[in-house]
Amino acid sequence: MSGRLGYGSGILCVMLAGTFWSLMGLAIKLIDSAATWQIVLYRSLGLIPVLFLFIAIRTGRSPVRTIREAGLPAVVGATGLVAAFSGGIFSIQETTVANAVFLFATAPLFTAVLAWPVLGERVGKRTWIAVGAGLVGVIVMVNDGIARGAFLGNLAAVISAIGFAIFTLSLRWGRFSDMASSVLLAGVLSLAVSVAMCLLLRQSLVISAHDTAISFLMGAGLLGCGLTIYTIGSRTVPAAELALLAMTEVLLAPVWVWLVLGETAGFWTLAGGAILMSAIAGNALVGIRNLPRAHA
Repeated sequence: MSGRLGYGSGILCVMLAGTFWSLMGLAIKLIDSAATWQIVLYRSLGLIPVLFLFIAIRTGRSPVRTIREAGLPAVVGATGLVAAFSGGIFSIQETTVANAVFLFATAPLFTAVLAWPVLGERVGKRTWIAVGAGLVGVIVMVNDGIARGAFLGNLAAVISAIGFAIFTLSLRWGRFSDMASSVLLAGVLSLAVSVAMCLLLRQSLVISAHDTAISFLMGAGLLGCGLTIYTIGSRTVPAAELALLAMTEVLLAPVWVWLVLGETAGFWTLAGGAILMSAIAGNALVGIRNLPRAHA
């Protein structure tokens, strides 16, 4: 499959995946009454079959065997994604989509910082500059969130970003670039954890048909299909460019909720987001510029 997919088609796949994921915030805002763990439960039920079929068709092997062979790194990565999934949903419910997705975008910076003590990967000067600039943007946004009473939403968004950073580190640790197996395991863990949390919090395992349909759509369509397209496209696009192209999600997510629901972000949220996105984009662009020298 990768042999028939060109570089341009790979870019389109990655950007399309980002567009799929950018609709997640709008979908969560359209939920009527379901709580965070109820949404996680039904979103996981939609995600699991899609990834199971994708892995089985692509590899011709049992997805269960694939997960087993991935070992401990896949378990660690899946655990990080459980935090990313649940924190992401809660943050969007508690704050604006713009505020949440800008903070989600700190994941590459957390990955770079954690890669040093965890994997022994040296952090370059340009990345430290990006981390410092990104931190300024985060502080601006978090202070704005505190002023608007959205501290918990901001905190959940940061936890979500750290969870995704852990997932990314697990891929490097396990020396495998295929995310699908780890995400499938994350879906299974999310399902188990969400059922346990619903029972612990005495929340019903049955939600309205409206909320069930949206949650299933998020899992099977936006998350599952988006990941499938991203996995295919990422085979022909360098990692430094993936970080830049993935910004499609961050840039489009606030647009959808503004067009459909009229939700707008405050000045300081946009200002902090602009600082953060400039730091991440600058870091990615320098990485792209250095690609020829790295391959030489």
